[in-house]
Amino acid sequence: MNMRAFLGLCAGLFVVVGAAEAQRLSPVVVNDRDVPRLEARFGNAGGSGGLASGSCETQTSTHTDASFDGGVYVVQAGFAEQEIAAVSYTLPPGSFPIKLERAEMIFATSQSNQLTETEWSFLVWEGTPSEGELMYVYSSDGKLLPHIRLEAGTSGVNVQVSVDPNDADQMILNDDGTRTFSIGYRIDEHHSQTQNPCFVAPPTCCNAFPTTDSTASGGLAEPTQNWIYAIDCGLPPPLACRAGWSRFSEFGICSPSGDWVMRALWSSVNCNVVGACCLANGSCADDVTEVDCKAIAGAWGGDGSICGDSSCETPTDDVPCCFEATGGCVPLSLADCLGVDGVPGPEGVSCAEHICFPEGAVCMPDGSCLDGLTPEDAAAMGGMFMGDGTTCAGTTCPEPEGACCFANGACILLTEAECAVTGADWAGMDTTCADGDGDGDVDDCVLDLIGDLNGDGQINGADLTIVLGEWGTDDPIADIDGSGTVDGADLTIILGGWTF
Repeated sequence: MNMRAFLGLCAGLFVVVGAAEAQRLSPVVVNDRDVPRLEARFGNAGGSGGLASGSCETQTSTHTDASFDGGVYVVQAGFAEQEIAAVSYTLPPGSFPIKLERAEMIFATSQSNQLTETEWSFLVWEGTPSEGELMYVYSSDGKLLPHIRLEAGTSGVNVQVSVDPNDADQMILNDDGTRTFSIGYRIDEHHSQTQNPCFVAPPTCCNAFPTTDSTASGGLAEPTQNWIYAIDCGLPPPLACRAGWSRFSEFGICSPSGDWVMRALWSSVNCNVVGACCLANGSCADDVTEVDCKAIAGAWGGDGSICGDSSCETPTDDVPCCFEATGGCVPLSLADCLGVDGVPGPEGVSCAEHICFPEGAVCMPDGSCLDGLTPEDAAAMGGMFMGDGTTCAGTTCPEPEGACCFANGACILLTEAECAVTGADWAGMDTTCADGDGDGDVDDCVLDLIGDLNGDGQINGADLTIVLGEWGTDDPIADIDGSGTVDGADLTIILGGWTF
């Protein structure tokens, strides 16, 4: 597809608070009074028109309260090449399929002293980034799709991605069963990432970074819906950030304190399809969309149906009607239940068979267990609801599996306890037996020897000499734990891993 792009620049962005660059994901608070736009639009403006183009009401999904036109933002300095900032949005029933009309994210740099040019990509998933299907990827090339360019002097930009509404090829997303879609921005190449970002963050003066909102904008509101893909530094947390995909709720001490300043504008593809809507009070309305019908608790008859058709029949049977104040249940018609602010259950089920407000144990992905939660709580945290009335005391949660690495190069997925029985090494939760780089070795089973500073495969006097020679400095090699200073903690790592 063809595309058009426009880039605006601004001055007036200034640092309020700084942070040490040697830390990963070091936050820097900035204030941009007037954020310009970098607009990347794909498609052929002379086309015959896209799917449901311009006929559906545009909806906005975002987790941040920050303005996209100017305000206070937190630059996530330390964000390295190939890392991805992403968000997930769960939509109301009946919304899918949707057309993604535009995505936006604020990028900024701090105290820049030169023109910066950052190469980036935009990604779209059906479902979540970690488990969903990647549907669209657009990467900047400096020609059809511009790179992020920021002039010398602190500045920021709103990077907007859209498809020309007249183009037949639109970004269409279907429901993968979770009613969720995700968008993300990846830094493909920084302007100046001159050192290993695991130990020395890309300089804030010379690179563009994604931003999160500040505490003044509400701070982190959706820790399970904000995501980050972090590079693998070969060190276990807390010496390094957790590698791969993580929700902010799973990212530990590396997690940002705010939501990504990102939003998606979308519309339902079928919003202009109308039919009969049978209402709870027994009446019927023609020419109603499925989304609007469900919003008023009606029963939609289907595309082109009209009132009086057999395809649109108002349910008359009683449903279990639950009341939050008492937790009790009374069989009522759907109309009566809604009329008295009850919570209706499914048709064909009695109150004796229906659990109104279930609570119980939830098994988390890491094998831990939480008591007294609802199925909705479990879904929001990525856990498994074990049933109403269950408790952690009476529940055995499945232990997480990971790569169990054998000395002969073999690998199988086992729990930590199962792997210990074999005498092999367990690589950790969520690790796999994949050989992604095709070198014949399981990626998660290839462990770096922490403390081998000269790369000779041993931790010995040569490495000790390097640490002692750089004592008290911020040398990125000798500062093994990334604290910013070569000190006793680094010496302890050398002595603890001594091999010769």
